[in-house]
Amino acid sequence: MKLLLTSAGIKNPSIHDALVELLGKPTAECDALCIPTALYGHPSAGPRQAWRCISGQETGTPTVGLGWKSMGVLELTALPSLDSERWVPLVRETDVLLVEGGDATYLCHWMRKSGLADLLATLSETVWVGVSAGSMVMTPRIGDDFVAWPSATDDRTLGIVDFSIFPHLDNPDLPWNTMATAEEWAARLSGPAYAIDDETAFKVVDGTVEVISEGHWKRLTP
Repeated sequence: MKLLLTSAGIKNPSIHDALVELLGKPTAECDALCIPTALYGHPSAGPRQAWRCISGQETGTPTVGLGWKSMGVLELTALPSLDSERWVPLVRETDVLLVEGGDATYLCHWMRKSGLADLLATLSETVWVGVSAGSMVMTPRIGDDFVAWPSATDDRTLGIVDFSIFPHLDNPDLPWNTMATAEEWAARLSGPAYAIDDETAFKVVDGTVEVISEGHWKRLTP
């Protein structure tokens, strides 16, 4: 699987160019699925935020409204009640998964319970576009600061990449997301981490990580 791990979606031309490079063709020629599940696990999100993302009306974290050839919704909480042949072929045929933000531990839980987590290793050509928690779920740990789901047992996530992500650095709507806070957060982790603003993303292909940015970011060590 190819990864584009963003803080806030496809925010600038550099991140958009990275997306098209990963896809190997324009968005207008690609089939996409939106995964809104993480939004339901976060107290600041929920059904209305999910609708804005699914409908492409969420301009603050642009993903769905990028002119895709086709768009569908893959709701992970529904999948355990369905036979795998109802959804696995659709995922295999899809060019890109657009994974919205929210609570990363809630998303991780449903990725495992639905079977999507086990499927990822077989999706060699699929592009995973993560937004905030949709990116953080691919890391080993998110840090206790970012756990909002009451049923989470700890801050561990999938560990597809070997670094953690502190998103939304210096976002004016999140005044506590400062570099000082990020450094305190990283000090409590056991591995490498990055603090990134909303103009920054990671492109990950075959284990090679490239930072794509028109903003600012910093690599942090525990």
